Formats: sequence, structure tokens, C-alpha cells
Amino acid sequence: MTRVTNFPKGLSKPAIRALEGAGYTDINQLVEITEKELAALHGMGPRGIKIIKDALKEKGCSFKSE
Repeated sequence: MTRVTNFPKGLSKPAIRALEGAGYTDINQLVEITEKELAALHGMGPRGIKIIKDALKEKGCSFKSE
């Protein structure tokens, strides 16, 4: 069964698996966590964080403040 996710293009498969494993299926959910919490997910690296940060910025959003 394929999961339908709403994450930015260019995100690596390990990063997507890390997000899905943590229960995230939509980029809009990531405004509820800090960048530090995102970085702690196994499989999420600096490139993935930048892609997500840029995508959130385009939507006028950002990670939760520390």
C-alpha cells in the first residue's frame, strides 16, 4: 500500500521515511515541531531540513520556535 504524502519535491527517500515513521504525512504538520526535533529524526539530514524549511517559507510558515 502506497502512502499519499504532501512533501516537497527533492526530499530523499530516507527523509520521507523518517517523516512517515514519525507520523507526518503533510508538510503543514511540520509547523508543530521545532527544527531541532526534525533534525533528530533518523534519516533527516541538513539537505532535507533546508528543502522543508524553504517549502514552509514559500507558504509563509516556519518551524515552531525553540
